[in-house]
Amino acid sequence: MRMIRWWVAAVFSIMSVMSAWSADALSDDKAVREVQEVVKQLQARYEKTKDLQAEFSQKTKIEGFERPVMSSGKVYIKKPGRLRWDYLDPATEQIYVNQDDVKVYVPEHKQVLVGKLTQMAASKAPLELLQGAAKLNESFEIEPTPGKARGAGGLPLITLMPKAKERESTQNLQKIVVEVFPKTYYIRTVSLHEISGNIAVFEFSNLQPNLELGHEVFDFKAPPDTEVVRAPVLNGP
Repeated sequence: MRMIRWWVAAVFSIMSVMSAWSADALSDDKAVREVQEVVKQLQARYEKTKDLQAEFSQKTKIEGFERPVMSSGKVYIKKPGRLRWDYLDPATEQIYVNQDDVKVYVPEHKQVLVGKLTQMAASKAPLELLQGAAKLNESFEIEPTPGKARGAGGLPLITLMPKAKERESTQNLQKIVVEVFPKTYYIRTVSLHEISGNIAVFEFSNLQPNLELGHEVFDFKAPPDTEVVRAPVLNGP
């Protein structure tokens, strides 16, 4: 089973913008005003999004390993709290989420792991945001990204820094950097930086919003020969 915290944080980055953003505490300078405008447009776009289908590629750099791990697939999201995350390459793996219930299906092993998302993942705050139970600004400081680097169309990158009081619930996470598409303001890339030095970059493409995705997309039906396994509880990194 892949590291669940990677896709949890990535999807939370998409779905959390469906919750309320707040930049009132930020100082009034040019860089911050630019970020505020991007955040405003981003929130407005996702408020109108009831469901979303997209393709993704994932590049994970693991500290101590020379070559990054590459993978790709499709993701489906539906308000409220429904998610399907399909890894298609280099191996097939399907992850289904309904609120706090999660099923991870590995066809190669003919197994489905069943458990609670909040027990299986090490980071609590992203899970709360994934379910829309918290506001982004309650767990993160929203900041301009240091340096002169910008995203597509010259738009500023957004950095999310875990607040000190939330550090226990985001113990693996150092920061999240978000890039949006120009014009549409949908999320283009999410970069997850862990304290350990690991970095996972998700790039999204072929985004298709409001397709009226049916519940059958998110309901997993195990094949007859599938073994059901209770997923282990993760208490830390």
